[in-house]
Amino acid sequence: MLFSPSDEVVDITLLVLPEVSLLSLAGTLEPLRAANRASGRNLFRWKLVSPDGEPVTTSSGVPLGVQDGLDPSKVDGALIVLAAFNVDRYLDSDLLGRLRRIAKKGVPIGAVEAGSWVLAWAGLLDGRSATTHWEDLDRFAAAFPEIAVKPDRFVIDGNRFTTGGASPALDMALYLIRKRHGYSLALEVASIFIYEEVRTAADPQRMLSLGTMTWQEPRLSEAIKIMEANIEEPLSIREIAKRVGLKERMLELLFKKVVGVSPRTCYLNMRLKTGRRLVLDTRQSITEIAAQTGFSSASSFARQFKTIFGVSPVSARKRTSPL
Repeated sequence: MLFSPSDEVVDITLLVLPEVSLLSLAGTLEPLRAANRASGRNLFRWKLVSPDGEPVTTSSGVPLGVQDGLDPSKVDGALIVLAAFNVDRYLDSDLLGRLRRIAKKGVPIGAVEAGSWVLAWAGLLDGRSATTHWEDLDRFAAAFPEIAVKPDRFVIDGNRFTTGGASPALDMALYLIRKRHGYSLALEVASIFIYEEVRTAADPQRMLSLGTMTWQEPRLSEAIKIMEANIEEPLSIREIAKRVGLKERMLELLFKKVVGVSPRTCYLNMRLKTGRRLVLDTRQSITEIAAQTGFSSASSFARQFKTIFGVSPVSARKRTSPL
């Protein structure tokens, strides 16, 4: 149920092996951190562990501290195994046994890059579909004929999920955010990283593609881009619809079908979230922020802000620190 709608906080244990890629770790973890910040609350909690609780050295030679060793009794929400180079050097029967014990508890288990090899050696991908980094796909398929190996960017099969590397890990993290908390938050997190080329799970790892919204609903994608470009001086929904070649009613239906909210709500939330970032990250006055986000007055901005975020802009600035 990890990739299902839920307001519950999910605890994620990240098991890192020596020679792990910092980019793969960042692609997995940073979207979760950004989702917490963008939403203003903790949607995800995480803990970094190594097999023995000791720091690991990453593929770039940078030492990486961890919070604990892998203890099956302490893993409940989800486990993600991250590995990159020479993974076979860092495995033993004890570690594989701990992974099997975690699996027996029904914990969702995922892998990034060479982490798929770890799960495969533990027998946790038998009879399932999975992927790994594209350079190793043929070797992986030959080594584990009982696994249905796919060249996809990421694969979810029941409570197992695997990705091909750093960029696919980011795609999967965005997908997780979208499935648990909606398209709007996932889009906001993607925009934080200026990441527009969001891909589907089934996109081949080596294929360059436009974002799924761009090719599935190009007019909706264009409408959102128009909104983003007109935060300070908002356009009417009728004008936006006209610019993308739709009637206003059709744009309404398209938004509700794909995004889950009306274009007015989406646009308002976009402006308010822009305002929230300015409140938290700048020292500009509330009046200045209201003007920059298209509100007629500071009081109007503050009223809408409190409706969405539960506190006034002044209170948010006083008590909220980056998550």
